[in-house]
Amino acid sequence: MHYPLGTMQPNEALALLRKGAAQIISEAELREKLALGRPLRVKLGVDPTTADIHLGHTVVLRKLRQFQDLGHQAVLIIGDFTGMIGDPSGRSATRPHLTHKEVLHNAQTYREQAFKILDPARTETVCNGDWFRTMSYEDVLRLNSRVTLQQMLQREDFRARIDNQQPIHAHEIQYPIMQGWDSVMVRADVELGGTDQLFNILVGRDFQKEENQPQQVVLTMPLLEGLDGVKKMSKSLGNFVGVSEPAADMFGKLMSISDELMARYYLLLLGRALPKDANPFEAKKQLAFEIVQTYYSPEIAKKTLDEWNARFSEKRLDEAELSTVDAKVLASGVEATGAVGGVVIAYQEGFGIKKSRADASRLMKQGSVQLDGKKIVDPKTKISLKSGQVLRLDKTHAVRIK
Repeated sequence: MHYPLGTMQPNEALALLRKGAAQIISEAELREKLALGRPLRVKLGVDPTTADIHLGHTVVLRKLRQFQDLGHQAVLIIGDFTGMIGDPSGRSATRPHLTHKEVLHNAQTYREQAFKILDPARTETVCNGDWFRTMSYEDVLRLNSRVTLQQMLQREDFRARIDNQQPIHAHEIQYPIMQGWDSVMVRADVELGGTDQLFNILVGRDFQKEENQPQQVVLTMPLLEGLDGVKKMSKSLGNFVGVSEPAADMFGKLMSISDELMARYYLLLLGRALPKDANPFEAKKQLAFEIVQTYYSPEIAKKTLDEWNARFSEKRLDEAELSTVDAKVLASGVEATGAVGGVVIAYQEGFGIKKSRADASRLMKQGSVQLDGKKIVDPKTKISLKSGQVLRLDKTHAVRIK
């Protein structure tokens, strides 16, 4: 919903922007800026280290769109320079180097996908190479003199690498410095980022103060867990939903998540709480429908839902989608952790669906898991598997053991 600038009181706007945010430094400063009566410059820096973005990236993009809907100016910084370094935040190892050509190619795709969420008319796009490439080595040294090595090594990811005797390369220490300087160059009023960006954004506040600029407000958003419900959504971990994936794949992946994760996705991806009395299965279909609608169209979302219902929801229990899995592969999971391990492997090997042991345990306790028609409700039970048996995982998935 669009609110022309000034039609919403600062306290009302703050209440809206606070929803879903992990941290705001500080709310009082943001309220003051919202009362200025002018469009705020709201910065989001992105390093296009890959060509595609996933739903994890959209959490902060949606918040940026919220600022736009309140009449403010988005400043999207494409890290064509920092992208060649790679943000070390949350990383246990140095990122691989990208060429400038690779970064620019990724940036074009990134922009196209980001504008599925952002309003292009209220988005200023700049590349930080525009100012970093003009710097002399003396300029770089002077910028580095503003921070201490002790400050940089306070970062949790750097400390963890030191404790684990993993290398930290000197160029990685430059990254927070460069991100902070970006804020000075675009005169940001607010900077958005994930919770892993807090340190970098605070560096920007310090630099702005030294440059006699008003300090930017920090607004961080939670990191979205991937389909496994455990680790941060990531292409490298394979637990992601890409915004450019085929609609059917997007819908199917979202239908595979746990009920617990669904509540989290409602809040961060739809901007509202999961209704307490909602039927979990129907609520999950609504989530998948709305996500497909956002990145495609209402017509495609309706078609995808209808096709999914025809393929899965309307099948009888004995008409579940069948796949085949080797008995020895399943047995390895059973031997390690009991029947629950076999169920986890069956989902992965049979359908490419990642389920945690907690998810599998929940399905078993609900009576969804059956071996040749006999329910298995104890996750730790040891089961014997042989060729020809059918292990039913839920209403729509079953594997035949070979």
